[in-house]
Amino acid sequence: MGQLAKPVDQLRERYDVIIVGSGYGGGVSASRLARAGKKVAVLERGREFVTGDFPSRFPELRNELRISSRSMSSGSATALYDLRIGDDIHVLVGCGLGGGSLVNAGVSLRPDQRVFGDEVWPGQLRQDGLLDEGYRRAEAWLRPSPHPRAPEFEKYQAISGAADAMGCQMRNTPVAVSFEDTINPAGLAQPACTSCGDCCSGCNVGAKNTVALTYLPDAVRHGAELFTEITVQRVVKRPDGVWQVDARPTGSKRNGKGNSDAMKLEADVVILAAGTLGSTEILLRSAAAGLPISDRLGQRFSANGDIIAFGYGGDKVVNAIGIGHPAKIDGFEVGSSVTGQLEYRDSDNLDLEYAVQDGAMPSPIAPILPVMFLPNGRLLGAVQSLVKGVYNGPFARLQTFFAVSHDSASGRFVLDGDRLQLSWPGAHEEPVYERLSDALSQIAGHVGGKFVQNPLAGTVMGKQPATAHPLGGCGMGAERTDGVVNHKGQVFDASAGQGGTATHRGLYVIDGSIIPRSLGVNPLLTITALAERAMLHMRTDFGLSFDAEPVEVQQAADVTAPGAFA
Repeated sequence: MGQLAKPVDQLRERYDVIIVGSGYGGGVSASRLARAGKKVAVLERGREFVTGDFPSRFPELRNELRISSRSMSSGSATALYDLRIGDDIHVLVGCGLGGGSLVNAGVSLRPDQRVFGDEVWPGQLRQDGLLDEGYRRAEAWLRPSPHPRAPEFEKYQAISGAADAMGCQMRNTPVAVSFEDTINPAGLAQPACTSCGDCCSGCNVGAKNTVALTYLPDAVRHGAELFTEITVQRVVKRPDGVWQVDARPTGSKRNGKGNSDAMKLEADVVILAAGTLGSTEILLRSAAAGLPISDRLGQRFSANGDIIAFGYGGDKVVNAIGIGHPAKIDGFEVGSSVTGQLEYRDSDNLDLEYAVQDGAMPSPIAPILPVMFLPNGRLLGAVQSLVKGVYNGPFARLQTFFAVSHDSASGRFVLDGDRLQLSWPGAHEEPVYERLSDALSQIAGHVGGKFVQNPLAGTVMGKQPATAHPLGGCGMGAERTDGVVNHKGQVFDASAGQGGTATHRGLYVIDGSIIPRSLGVNPLLTITALAERAMLHMRTDFGLSFDAEPVEVQQAADVTAPGAFA
């Protein structure tokens, strides 16, 4: 045992605080409010994965993929990966206790200060000084650091060699990974990273500093109750000011008389932290049911200028395919999923800046990689790798690029019936994609390879761009005419007669959906910092008392049983 989540039959009907979602925003909120003595429930639509449970082979990975579009869906509703195929752009998000932290690369960077100088943000964010404190607390708990041997890895060297020629600089990238055995702030004993490269399929070592190994165990230590496989549909404001949360078991079937498993829970405070897609969808449903919310809801979606692409056919071995834990082959190291990034900086125009990271494909994908490249006519190399294996054949020279930059944040979410749809006509024509294509072609060419933006272009993926860093939909603003929430994450109240800055008491959104523009860096550290900042404001507004100091334990819990406290 030792899991964090409780059985659903222990879910009570009333809490002080209900938090929907368990990623960075939800984890921070649960930890801090539980420390304040509040009765907290966290509702997560996915399952709990403990260290050692993550997919290690392709059949397991295939079972952890849900694909859905306007016209189809396949896979389990609680699959670890949730891929939304859109008409204009695709979105990949994580699903599970810990949210996207389970399957991201852990890259933890602050944006260029000019990002927060954009007037799209409410002025208070720049004025009260608490954002810096939010970042300080986030870094103390996620403990990002560069891989101590980053420049030694072949995948790092493959892109660093192109930096000088392109007028760029290299950075040893800080990632939320423990590179030494340690007792973390939540009182868990984490082993050191083995450099297996499988950060993005779930860390079976326990070295990655996910929300599931940091903030959530701390929340449980302080009395929070976590529940998995519960999908929230909407929130309702009752006349007495209490919030009602309408939910159902994830994946349950409805019949003609409604859902017999429907749940109606109550709380004084509700925090939506279900991610850009989840929180926006819940608020859109809530607005459709009568909750007065800003008409900016659903707007300013940003893909964070993302590209996930490849360099194929190079003349240099880059070892950018994970080996897993336990290792599938001996005497082989990949590093963390990202060890370094090539950065282009422009002091005059922030939008032109970009970063390209030396990514790694996780080991469960390895057997299918040659097949992925068949639709693009690279038959010879693919067949050779099917025979030799991806660690020795042509795919040993396959580069993986994770790139981030800036886009116009012009996407918009709407409800189609009862389902979320993303609309962004012309998304593929965003200038960022041409800039990144040119840069990636140069980087791949440095080692004699060719840039491949999408090896699955001949499949259902088409030529649309894809992102793993969705932002916006419930963007911050100074008032409801330019945002959905204020600088604290409080949802604006659009009731008749209310002023432009009036908010619904007790209703918050705290996740990536409140970020109203691209960041130009991986967003996890900023989401965590904004959540820590929101909690500092909530502490003042509600007269609470809590700290953010590491717990003191006589015996640390194990990463395979994070809920088993001595």
